[in-house]
Formats: sequence, C-alpha cells, structure tokens
Amino acid sequence: MVSKSLAADAVWAFGDLKRKGEAGKAKKTRKFAAVKRTINPKDQRLQKKEEKKQKKLKEREAILKEHVQHNPAQFFSYNTNLVPPYQVLVDTNFINGAIQTKQDVLQGLITCLVAKCDVCVTDCVIAELEKLGHRYRLALHLAKDPRIKRLKCLHAGTYADDCIVQRVTEHKCYLVATNDKDLKRRIRKIPGVPIVYLKGRTFAVERLPEAITALPAAKSAIPKL
Repeated sequence: MVSKSLAADAVWAFGDLKRKGEAGKAKKTRKFAAVKRTINPKDQRLQKKEEKKQKKLKEREAILKEHVQHNPAQFFSYNTNLVPPYQVLVDTNFINGAIQTKQDVLQGLITCLVAKCDVCVTDCVIAELEKLGHRYRLALHLAKDPRIKRLKCLHAGTYADDCIVQRVTEHKCYLVATNDKDLKRRIRKIPGVPIVYLKGRTFAVERLPEAITALPAAKSAIPKL
C-alpha cells in the first residue's frame, strides 16, 4: 500500500511540474507575442496637437513685418541733402586725433571736401571731453572754438556716440567725422551718411557721391593748346 501511495504521489508531482512548465512557456510566448499599441490617427489627442501647430503657424503669419522708411531725398547711395556748405559732425576721437597729428580741423575738412564746411559739435561731445579731464584740455578748447557750431541736445544722458547716431538718423544732412571703429560701424548701417576719418596726416571720406570726389585737374596737368 505504501509503495502504491508513493507512486501516486510521484505521478501527481510529475503532472504538477509538467503543468507549471507549460504555464511558464505560455507566459513567455505571450510576452513575445505582445504587440505595441498605436494611437488611432483620428484620436482626439493627436487632433489637439495638430490644432496647436496650425494655430502657431497662423499667429506667425499674422505678425506684421515693419520696413524702415528711408528719407525720400536719397537715391541709392546718393543723398541730395548733402550740399555745400557741408554740415560735419565731429566726435571726441576725431578732435583728439587731429590734435595729436597737428592737423587743423577746419582747414583740413575744407581741403578734403573741396567746399565750405560748417563744423558742428554736440553738447554730449563737450560733456564727454569735460569728463575726460586735464589730458583732453586742448581738445576741449578746440571744441569750444567760436568757429565751430554747437548743437544743443534735448535727450537724457551724455553718451556722444548715441547722440550722433540719433541725430544723423533723424536728419540726413550731416557728414560724421570720427575715427572710432564702433561708431563708424553703426554709421555705415545708416544709408546716405558719409564718414570722414583721419588717415595718417590727411582727412579721407567714405561713401561720398562721385560728383563730389571728382576733383578738377590741376592747371599744370591741362595741356596747352
């Protein structure tokens, strides 16, 4: 009887193990057979995302692009407001550079432009020279010369570069005399405003109309008839 019961237990245990093994295999096969679920293209979540994209695109298209209105007196690089006597705005750097190279600002500009010039200086340039102290006393004395026209500033602050850029942007009748690289870079972005700069011991002009740069020939160069 004992042997029969042991045999029955063994058969039952073997059957149990077999069932567990089949169940384990089934679980494994289920894992491998599982397919990743995808969202239906007509799902509301996808539709909301698409609506947001379309809304953003419409908002971008609705933004108005502002175009800078240039002065009607300008035609390409030529500015019809630039006529003799030329109004020349000088800055701190230019005045100091002319003194260091022992150049006469008034006579040098007349020689360079081959015409009469009204040299102008703003209140901001005077204030900047006063702040620089004793080292720039000669430049300050020259800036206060009665032959140089002084322009009043109505804006806040005394930063000369911003003052000059604002003035030539509003009034396209000035030439700007400067050796400051940053100021020259800013002025070049404004159409129709020539730049006078110090080149060695002479004055030179950038972006001046051809009608002005064409100098008359010397008398000695004219052939005798």
